[in-house]
Amino acid sequence: MKIAVIGQSLFGQEVYRCLREEGHEVVGVFTIPDKNGKVDPLGLEAEKDGVPVFKFPRWRVKGQALPDVVAKYQALGAELNVLPFCSQFIPMEVINAPCHGSIIYHPSLLPRHRGASAINWTLIHGDKKGGFTIFWADDGLDTGDLLLQKECEILPDDTVNTLYNRFLFPEGIKGMVQAVRLIAEGKAPRLPQPEEGATYEGIQKKETAKINWDQPAEVIHNWIRGNDKMPGAWTEACGQKLTFFNSTLNTAGLVPEGEALPIPGAHRPGVVTERGLVLFGNDDRMLLVKSIQLEDGKMIPASHFFRGEDNCALDLTEAELDIMEAVRSAWKRILPSIPEVEDSTDFFKSGAASVDIVRLVEEVKELCDGLELENEDVYMATTFKDFIQLLVRKLRGNNKESECIIDYVEKAVNKLTLQMPHQLFIGGTFVDAEGTKTYETINPTDGSVICQVSLAQVSDVDKAVAAAKDAFETGLWGKISARDRGRLLYRLADLMEQHQEELATIEALDAGAVYTLALKTHVGMSIQTFRYFAGWCDKIQGSTIPINQARPNRNLTLTRKEPIGVCGIVIPWNYPLMMLSWKTAACLAAGNTVVIKPAQVTPLTALKFAELTLKAGIPKGVINVLPGSGSLVGQRLSDHPDVRKIGFTGSTEVGKHIMKSCALSNVKKVSLELGGKSPLIIFADCDLSKAVQMVEEVTKMKIGNPLDRDTNHGPQNHQAHLQKLIEYCQRGVKEGATLVCGGNQVPRSGFFFQPTVFTDVEDHMFIAKEESFGPIMIISRFANGDVDTVLSRANATEFGLASGVFTRDISKALYVSDKLEAGTVFINTYNKTDVAAPFGGFKQSGFGKDLGEAALNEYLRVKTITAEY
Repeated sequence: MKIAVIGQSLFGQEVYRCLREEGHEVVGVFTIPDKNGKVDPLGLEAEKDGVPVFKFPRWRVKGQALPDVVAKYQALGAELNVLPFCSQFIPMEVINAPCHGSIIYHPSLLPRHRGASAINWTLIHGDKKGGFTIFWADDGLDTGDLLLQKECEILPDDTVNTLYNRFLFPEGIKGMVQAVRLIAEGKAPRLPQPEEGATYEGIQKKETAKINWDQPAEVIHNWIRGNDKMPGAWTEACGQKLTFFNSTLNTAGLVPEGEALPIPGAHRPGVVTERGLVLFGNDDRMLLVKSIQLEDGKMIPASHFFRGEDNCALDLTEAELDIMEAVRSAWKRILPSIPEVEDSTDFFKSGAASVDIVRLVEEVKELCDGLELENEDVYMATTFKDFIQLLVRKLRGNNKESECIIDYVEKAVNKLTLQMPHQLFIGGTFVDAEGTKTYETINPTDGSVICQVSLAQVSDVDKAVAAAKDAFETGLWGKISARDRGRLLYRLADLMEQHQEELATIEALDAGAVYTLALKTHVGMSIQTFRYFAGWCDKIQGSTIPINQARPNRNLTLTRKEPIGVCGIVIPWNYPLMMLSWKTAACLAAGNTVVIKPAQVTPLTALKFAELTLKAGIPKGVINVLPGSGSLVGQRLSDHPDVRKIGFTGSTEVGKHIMKSCALSNVKKVSLELGGKSPLIIFADCDLSKAVQMVEEVTKMKIGNPLDRDTNHGPQNHQAHLQKLIEYCQRGVKEGATLVCGGNQVPRSGFFFQPTVFTDVEDHMFIAKEESFGPIMIISRFANGDVDTVLSRANATEFGLASGVFTRDISKALYVSDKLEAGTVFINTYNKTDVAAPFGGFKQSGFGKDLGEAALNEYLRVKTITAEY
């Protein structure tokens, strides 16, 4: 068909482009005149294609069509007028001229919300369903016959921008193309609009957007989001006009503690908190506003309202000065009416529109190699100087929004001055627990108190989950590309490497890990784990699947691997940082957010890790760390309705309880690495020197301060576990096993236990069936050559975490590895783990995998999508 496109904006540009791709002939484009030297995107695109472009300032005067304008239009011979987005009044002489008439796009489900501010009113009225209508133009205001409608769900925190970008823009373009296709095929319906349910609301303007505070919180929230970003809901407070943006009713776990903001007419004063400005409706319910625009036009985080002006400007390097000039050139191109872009030049006061924000953000991201930059950043720094300062802070990785005041505990240890966070880490901030509750974390080397650590309560779990949920659903984490996510994880790994001596020292101090081992394994493997999973971020892929075709049509079926949401990770005390890394790295690589509960007795490396995530630039709320008890924190995570996955390493007994709680709460996905009783089968034909460190050598191991470089074996982690090991050995002796060496506490301060060897252990004995979780070797004999019998004995346990076999006979080794019922089998080596190799148990040692590609599947869900065409 021959089509005339009448309209403007990026929406009009995309509709125009798609119609040409469909094979239609666009005989002319009618758009608005250039503004401040800027050409509308629709006109610009058509001019590139050589399509006639007309920029009439008006089509009629005093209600009468301008004859010369109508004549120029009629000369084109259009068969259909398509009005994708048009702010001008088009005379009926033009509307009715084509043989197929004219169709118009309207962003509401007509007859509801007729008028120019339909999207605003859809949100202001709290509609649960929204959408768009394509209708046949008539002489009324959005009253023509219906051709096509599509609807969508309105999300609780949708704004005009999010609803438009998520549905009305992309689906509206498709809808316009579909409508033209129906017309061309002679299948387009004309359904009279019902008058029942019809509404008309006027254009939303700044003067009409003042907030009425004598309403429930939900109504106020709808008013704010319905005016976000234009024209902006406002109130008067502190002697100036304040405009509110980014409102949410998601206040779970939010405590309204902070500085009061009196608001005339409000039911209660607002409260400026670390998460934003808390407001109250006349029903006493809370809503949270995250951004405030001051009367001078400057946009600030609501949490910063009472902070003074930041006069600390960064000194730029030569490279940063080059970037500044390149960005200045971009501003000049976008703002052609401004002769010079100076430090004080304001982007919006210089005539920039919403389309210009998108252009600036994309140009700067390309200039700065994919730097994380959002439209919101432009609103937060509207002058050129402020924008450059924001940009440089982001490039340096020290964006002021990510800065955090940390109350360190400092200790001079291992020729280092350790700075150790000791509070909860929630929403990117270190905070005290509810009621300022704390507990002592103990140095197992001498039993002394290292420091007081915040003890998380149930309300703290709710706050952390709310922060993680917000970060997942509306934060930057879910918006950045997978490659950018990987870049952040690489940066985190680099920071861990830069702080590896500090992390290893904290691990020795808090967990009793031998420093040299901690440096290589506890910390070293943690760094490797984050680097490994950083590389996976942009390689998580679905697949296309051939299915039976719905003849004569065809089908396309594909799968997408998506993040689950908020995950809870509960880790043990034996490898505090490494167990955290094994699970957290895969969880983050998949795109989830996380609440981590470290073991109560070893919280300090997890909290230091939290500090490094801030320095890495990982967005607030993505990672949260809650030291506390398993019965309180772990239980609440398992029960919480907003947590969608639990990853747990610990005892089988607790694992069973977690699994039950996850099932009863909301059928959470669960992965469990539980207890083990790992058989190591040593055949007579093995290399014995490789397989066994002789008992005499065990007695020569140096037991001592884990920070001493010649120490082989450090303390047990805590007093209760030391006592458990003593009782374990006493029971072995009582049942008749031979205690070759060890079995007792080392007579010195601290929680030291002698490396222990038992022989003549029979299968029915307690020590043969139960895990010690300590430096205790259990040795049992078997008849040489009786492979199947020893396999039967090795498998006669409910555990199946790991196992091993030593033999020079490779056929025997592979046969045994096939038959052993354990998640990991080592041949002629032991405990040789690698970040690329999955690790996890069978039977009551749990299910699910850490490490390797398999670990990603624990934190992903698969969605199947089938389309017919």
